[in-house]
Amino acid sequence: MMDPAVKNIIECYNMQPHPEGGYYKETYRSQEVVDQKALPQRFSGQRQFSTAIYFLLERGNFSAFHRIKSDECWHFYEGETLLIYVIDEHANLLVIKLGNNVLKGETFQYVVPAGCWFASVPAEGSTFSFVGCTVSPGFDFADFELAEKEALINEYPRYKDVIEKLTR
Repeated sequence: MMDPAVKNIIECYNMQPHPEGGYYKETYRSQEVVDQKALPQRFSGQRQFSTAIYFLLERGNFSAFHRIKSDECWHFYEGETLLIYVIDEHANLLVIKLGNNVLKGETFQYVVPAGCWFASVPAEGSTFSFVGCTVSPGFDFADFELAEKEALINEYPRYKDVIEKLTR
């Protein structure tokens, strides 16, 4: 049975299931674009300046490890703590607490750098986390890569337990 607050947010914002897990609604896609010649070579074409979405994860669900070619800024809005797991460019596993309790080490915003593998899950005891994600240059599914469990474990064997928990 879905929590009534979660159901209300999903219905209010007309959110759809996201391929990595959870629900999302695109709220902004800039009208202006950056030409491919002005972007790093990792991009296959022009991109909007920026995009933004609402994103919701409820207890028992997670956003599977994935990476994109742009920086992604996460914003906390409502609910309880969201844990963001990031494997950074130095192969370190970072765990960021996105939330509104700064005295417990939570932060309202966090930027996942382009190209880093990352996943998220509501912290233990959290019913849901309602957040936003802003991507620049703008998000395009051509830039999205969902991790393959065995390949990611082979690349980062010391994080096997977390990878198994947060891949599909």
